[in-house]
Amino acid sequence: MDRSGSTTVARRSPSCGSRTATRSTCRRARTRSMTSSTGRRTRIRPRSERSSFSAEEGWPMAETPVVQVSHLLDERGISGFHIQLIVWSVLIALFDGYDIAAIALAAPHLVADWHVERSALGPVLAASNIGVLFGSMIFGWIGDRYGRKTALIESLLLFGILTWLAAHATSLQQMFWLRLVAGLGIGGVIPNMIAINIESAPRRSRATLGLIATGLVPLGGALPGFVSAALVPQYGWQILFLIGGIVPVVIAVCAFFWMPESIKYMSIHEAQRGKLTRLLERLAPGYRVPAGARFVIEDERQSPGSNPKYLFGDGLALITPLLWLLFALNLMGYFFLLLWTPTLLTAAKLPPATAALTSASLQVGGTVGTLALIAWINRRQFLAVAILLLIAVPVVGSIGYIGLNASQAMLLVASFLAGACVLGVQSGINVCGALVYPTSLRALGSGWELGIGRLGSIVGPLVGRSFSAP
Repeated sequence: MDRSGSTTVARRSPSCGSRTATRSTCRRARTRSMTSSTGRRTRIRPRSERSSFSAEEGWPMAETPVVQVSHLLDERGISGFHIQLIVWSVLIALFDGYDIAAIALAAPHLVADWHVERSALGPVLAASNIGVLFGSMIFGWIGDRYGRKTALIESLLLFGILTWLAAHATSLQQMFWLRLVAGLGIGGVIPNMIAINIESAPRRSRATLGLIATGLVPLGGALPGFVSAALVPQYGWQILFLIGGIVPVVIAVCAFFWMPESIKYMSIHEAQRGKLTRLLERLAPGYRVPAGARFVIEDERQSPGSNPKYLFGDGLALITPLLWLLFALNLMGYFFLLLWTPTLLTAAKLPPATAALTSASLQVGGTVGTLALIAWINRRQFLAVAILLLIAVPVVGSIGYIGLNASQAMLLVASFLAGACVLGVQSGINVCGALVYPTSLRALGSGWELGIGRLGSIVGPLVGRSFSAP
């Protein structure tokens, strides 16, 4: 019985229950609703949702209650549980973005302290993206197999510890390997963070919550710019990595105790039944999950496993490679702007503080662009992303058109608009791409999108190397 007083029972038509009934006759049995003599709304289910039956009469011997998870989430709407989940996502997103961008702000100081050529920074700037390429796939699989929460905590610990170690690096070679391994952890955050929000939200709010969660990644990428301008002159470039290492580890420890798991992930894993039952009863006061109930995600068709081959099944054979291409092209442009802007502006004799603020402006613009998509994304999805992508092309080109002789204010405005478009597109395809896949494949699908997309993010910094040659 649900909280509105309706109950779910199993019933079969005599024709389907008889010994002589054909298979085609039974397959035509469909879900329909009727009103019982007690006035309660009764749902008659097809065979796939029933318990055991009498072979002679076709009636159930024992009723198996079914809890429709998506329907329950849609009924309840946004609650304190979702606010709690968003707070956790914001904290994680901020320092995921921070650790991605920190190396770019440290780069000019590494050139001066270690007496290396700017062009030698290319592999170091690309290292974390190489790690993200594999990390997003690995932790996407971990998220689908062992849980979104588990994958997020492991990701935070990995990139937090490696980022802290980067503060003690003494050569480009050491920095390269530390950033490479840290990238594995960084790559695991976005696929699982999107999944945990989408899978716990009502239908009308899935894209919105996913965008809010990922929209703070660019804002986190802006934080190293402010840290660089305020603290690096006094404490050195090491402070960038000390902050980026310690805080994620603290977040991971707290998340272990208090962060919730994805509702839909728990609904397809029997081992999570106890936690899911308690959570659903907390979300719907007065509702009690029937003993022995079976949890179903009625608006999704789950895959039989977490093998990447399933990313091309059930109508996904075309959309999956198209998403990979879109991710790769957009991330190539984004990481070129993110990782080389401070170094190139410093090389052009602009003050280091101006270069840092320009990088921060790019990231703040990305957050604004992402949040601006919220009004469109639930209704328009990929159309909204395509429109923003068309706007991005001339806006990014305007940075080169206005030239380095423009005022600082003009440079900051151009960077802000470029970030709004490029990062807005990235956040949009992160969420829309995740919505394409069912719960059983969502983290894996998002992980492969970001992993293949990171090929573009590796190319971007290497292209920037040609602009920095002395």
